[in-house]
Amino acid sequence: MTALAEITAATRSFLATASRLGDAGVRAPSLLPGWTRGHVLTHVARNADGGTRLLTWARTGVESYEYPSLEARAAEIEAGAGRPARTLLDDVRQSADRFAEAFALMPDDAWRRTVQWTTGARHPAARAADARLTEVLIHHVDLDAGFTPDDWPADFVSRELAAVTGSFARRDDAPDLRLHATDTGEEHGTGDRLVTGPAPSLLAWLLGRSPGTTLTGTEGITIPFLF
Repeated sequence: MTALAEITAATRSFLATASRLGDAGVRAPSLLPGWTRGHVLTHVARNADGGTRLLTWARTGVESYEYPSLEARAAEIEAGAGRPARTLLDDVRQSADRFAEAFALMPDDAWRRTVQWTTGARHPAARAADARLTEVLIHHVDLDAGFTPDDWPADFVSRELAAVTGSFARRDDAPDLRLHATDTGEEHGTGDRLVTGPAPSLLAWLLGRSPGTTLTGTEGITIPFLF
């Protein structure tokens, strides 16, 4: 399970970047097609609230779903994207504080209790902590405001490479890959297609945040959208 300290550090960095954008900046496009930076900021805030509800469910036993539906989530993001920069920033900060408070209230045994995500997937509540860190770090890159995959913490990159290649092995629409990180020497996956390059670049490519032009072995490989 991801520690609260990692999530807090990632959130502070995200907020520091967001605080420099201003009203014009939050209206500018993000790296996600069809989304402005305001959409990204609103999504990160609503994700914190969704995670808070999942942790509350695990702690109390009272069902408290992440979002009412995927459609409701999309509507909330669209409705909030056009707000002023200060309002967006306050929303991200306050929702992150609520998530941190819910995290701190969790007794040890509650992390093992199963809760249900909006997609219908059911996992131990500890997955909500891991997912929150992933959301903040990946969407920090999506702001397109100076934070790049090379700024991701090395431990996160290593864990996420293992997680993504593992998820590919369970999917029919994903390539069968073996990854070799030239900067760390790590290898992930056991597939026939070998792709090599620096670990952050490999992860950015797998997550659709890079075309993979600095990697070797990517020719003809189609990556399914994961995040």
